Amino acid sequence: MSDTAPELHFRLAEAGDEAFILSLAERLLSFDLPTWRKHKEALAHLRGDLRRHLLDEPPGSYMFIAEDNDGEPVALLHLQKSSDLLSGKPTVHISDLAVPAAREGQGIGRALLAWAEDWAREHGAAALTLNVFPGNTRAQALYTRNGFQTDLLKLVRPLR
Repeated sequence: MSDTAPELHFRLAEAGDEAFILSLAERLLSFDLPTWRKHKEALAHLRGDLRRHLLDEPPGSYMFIAEDNDGEPVALLHLQKSSDLLSGKPTVHISDLAVPAAREGQGIGRALLAWAEDWAREHGAAALTLNVFPGNTRAQALYTRNGFQTDLLKLVRPLR
């Protein structure tokens, strides 16, 4: 892993970024899902959700593209304004954070988290939140290294 964070430039995603964003959908699910979830179904839903947030721009939803110095897209960062479950204070939720596999290990994930934290502070958030699946150990390690702590565990009992 790189010791120095790469220089990234952030901009709001545009309709022309759809292909890049959708190319990251598989990457966002590149781990073992809980056994009751179906990968194909999750992937289809994720692609639809990414497309909806990109094209419809729902209130409080902000999709950013991180670009390198050559203007090439290197990551997706999707932030959503929210509020804390127990305090009601404003928060920013990292809905999606994805780096192409070819760019892994270059410090981009760490740079995305730092930028998201700055953006959240600038927008008056008291906390930065995210969800992560138990099987996504790579992401869990990144988040833990960058100061995230477990706050709430979501348990599910599938009904068939």
